[in-house]
Amino acid sequence: MSNCISFNKADKTTSLSNKVALKSFIEKRVKKEGLSIESLNYVFCSDTYLLAINKQFLQHDYYTDIISFDLSETPGQLNAEVYISIDRVKENAKSLSISYQEELLRVIFHGALHFCGYKDKKPADVKLMRSMEDKWLRTYLKK
Repeated sequence: MSNCISFNKADKTTSLSNKVALKSFIEKRVKKEGLSIESLNYVFCSDTYLLAINKQFLQHDYYTDIISFDLSETPGQLNAEVYISIDRVKENAKSLSISYQEELLRVIFHGALHFCGYKDKKPADVKLMRSMEDKWLRTYLKK
């Protein structure tokens, strides 16, 4: 279990504690949502790196904390990439007065939740997404 999830660094370092437990948690949660994970690749990077991806693939010229790409070819089998700006995570944690680790976990879970069908464009969708992020965070941090 959990060999299908990877955490990689592009040009920014980050520290994740207990990666094995985190991978297992994500895999179990995604499975509860009706998906199996073929490959879920998280890439931790800088603002500059993610801005280039945002411009190239989404034609957006602004910083963001996360961009996710669903590369799945078979329904129900997740094959995806998630890019996370460590610069944004650090800044968001500071502005929200929470720990870096908590914000990093929230963004990691946010990416997985997108693939489970949760959206964040409309106010009602944002509310549900935040609720699910909180649920996953609370459950994970209890371990």
